Amino acid sequence: MPALIKNLTTEQVHESLAHLGVKPRLARQIQAAVIKRGEWPPDGPEVSSRIMAKVRQEAAIPHLTLLDKVVSPADGFAKYLFRGEGDDVFEAVRIPLLHRPEDQKYVVCVSSQAGCAMGCAFCLTGQMGFRRNLAAWEMVDQACKIQADSAHPVRGIVFMGMGEPLLNYEAVLCAARILSEPCGMAISGKAITISTAGIVPGIRRFTAERRPYKLVISLTSADPVVRQELMPVEKTYPMNELMQAVREYHEFTRQRVTLAWTMIAGVNTREQDAKQLAELIQGLPIILDLIDVNDPSGRFKPPSREELDAFRDALRVHLGMPVIRRYSGGQDIYAACGMLAVRKPEAS
Repeated sequence: MPALIKNLTTEQVHESLAHLGVKPRLARQIQAAVIKRGEWPPDGPEVSSRIMAKVRQEAAIPHLTLLDKVVSPADGFAKYLFRGEGDDVFEAVRIPLLHRPEDQKYVVCVSSQAGCAMGCAFCLTGQMGFRRNLAAWEMVDQACKIQADSAHPVRGIVFMGMGEPLLNYEAVLCAARILSEPCGMAISGKAITISTAGIVPGIRRFTAERRPYKLVISLTSADPVVRQELMPVEKTYPMNELMQAVREYHEFTRQRVTLAWTMIAGVNTREQDAKQLAELIQGLPIILDLIDVNDPSGRFKPPSREELDAFRDALRVHLGMPVIRRYSGGQDIYAACGMLAVRKPEAS
């Protein structure tokens, strides 16, 4: 099997090709050319044509196939449909951050799996079931292909697309490292976010390995019964185990832990939900990300303005922690949180 460059960190590129005469400097040049331009570095005074001829024989540059792209006319979110090394397809989303004329940029929402095994009741991806894990290069190339198609730089990565990242731990963390390397996409580790539905062993491993990336835990309810109905992962990793792992993570970072809360009208946006959350995280500094549920079936609905205001008031009283309402864009093109399922909106 050839060495797949986008599947390797720069150090691994060097280790894989050192027997061909590739030095660390050339490994960096190879990685930079492949990640930033999708091609081998040109021969020149600093790049030996003889060595590069050997490299081309023993290594390869893998590429995703872009099958479709659609841009929301409402908010500029863009959804990309890719196929990788198999028949399964998966999606990525380009999130525009263009409100500052002097700092216009994008964040890419990357998929880590084709489909998802978590089965969250409010997520279309979960209804697909699990197809397969994506290789590190398939995640890296989502960002590379989107950057090549974009007018502004990609400055952030969120592993919040299709799949549960911590069930594909090795490949996800490898991809994050490649994307953050100076000769990769040079994205700051602080601008790379990995989201999890609550895979406790993965959280503990992430903490033990002192990873520099941000971790977001999807909680959605502080009531174990309600959470189990919405997120079956609660059966495998109960809330008490999850929160212990989260507290251990806080002990390492010494920063507020971000908990994501998918708001569902009449289910988890009542005053009692705010009280339960306050009791659950007692002594743990958090940031609460509020996200409207996106459910085309109509089974779950986001809270009304009045319900949202009342919930935020209750959080202010009982929780007393920072609360952020995260905009979930691209709903009209099925690019919003929980809507990635390789489908298009039905024609009206």
